[in-house]
Amino acid sequence: MSDADLDFLRQLSERQQRSEPPGVPPRAARGGRGRRRKKSRKGRKLAPLIALVFLLAVVCGGGYVGFTMLNGMLNPPDYKGEGTGSVTVWIHEGDSVSEMALRMKQAGVVKSVDAFVKLATKDTRATSIQPGYYHLRRQMSVKSALALLLSDASRAGRVTIPEGKRVVQVLQMLSKKTKIPLKDFEKAAKHPEKLGLPSYAKGKLEGYLYPFTYDPDPKATATQVLRSMVDQFKTVATSIDLEGKARELGMSPGDVVTIASLVQAESGRDEDMPKIARVIDNRVHNSQPWMRKLQLDSTVMYALGKYNIVATYAETKTKSPYNTYSVSGLPPGAIDNPGEVALKAALNPAQGNWLYFVTTDPKRHVTKFTNSNSEFEKFKQELARNTGHG
Repeated sequence: MSDADLDFLRQLSERQQRSEPPGVPPRAARGGRGRRRKKSRKGRKLAPLIALVFLLAVVCGGGYVGFTMLNGMLNPPDYKGEGTGSVTVWIHEGDSVSEMALRMKQAGVVKSVDAFVKLATKDTRATSIQPGYYHLRRQMSVKSALALLLSDASRAGRVTIPEGKRVVQVLQMLSKKTKIPLKDFEKAAKHPEKLGLPSYAKGKLEGYLYPFTYDPDPKATATQVLRSMVDQFKTVATSIDLEGKARELGMSPGDVVTIASLVQAESGRDEDMPKIARVIDNRVHNSQPWMRKLQLDSTVMYALGKYNIVATYAETKTKSPYNTYSVSGLPPGAIDNPGEVALKAALNPAQGNWLYFVTTDPKRHVTKFTNSNSEFEKFKQELARNTGHG
């Protein structure tokens, strides 16, 4: 081999060394690039499989969530049994079934709103649930909770005051239902300035404890309960424009309430009230002074603290400003707590010239009216026969 050939081989060797990575044999370098290309082809084959697996996972996961939600709707969580302990829940006026359920859930009574709504929508009695406070238990089944809401026994202190009851009777009824001591109500009644009475009441509570159905807060005081009743009177008085119509009649609102209390005490039927109001008006404004004495037995009974229908001759001689046998005109205040019908009758007396009336048959609530004294005496005899006093 010549020197020229050796020089050529040396230059070729140097060029090959410059083209390969230092220290890496050319065959090894080519083999590495071959493996990387093979790995890339495998990755491309696995990609669709990985995407499919991911998609299945998403679908299955969504299906589980959907199933869970659907199951929760069809079978909402509910407690078992009648519950334990005690909790008071206030159902507000106008509450929907779902709002009732939410109040109970927040109080720990039912486990879910949906469970109660589901049951209530199947039970038509749920629409008769009344507003008020209810004594329930914690962790009750919705079936047990609904049963208590439909039971009067669970009502917390609900009390209905009938028309025509005197303050002393109202206080007794309130104490019995609310469990507030009677002495607390009697004490509150002695401080009418704290009860929000209208000015024309002149500090008298009689006539202003409005007959209504009340649901007092179990934590309410006697003063708060009485004040709510006075507030209800003022609400009704506003609705019938008591003050405005009294002015039109040339009367004070207080006199209207007094007349209404007489009408309430003397009537047996609503339809008789406007007629009784007319008799009172005809007597009070009569030109004959002796006719201005109303001679109502109910006022005598009030003066005596009794509840009889007919006053005896001796009782009519009782000395009291409430005895209309001896005092002309209206008594100094109401003798009971009248309702809306009686208040409206006092504002709108029937047209007539009657001067007398007698409830001839108290059991059947029959009342007869006349402007004749002789006929009036016959009516009284009829009453005596019907009551066994004649």
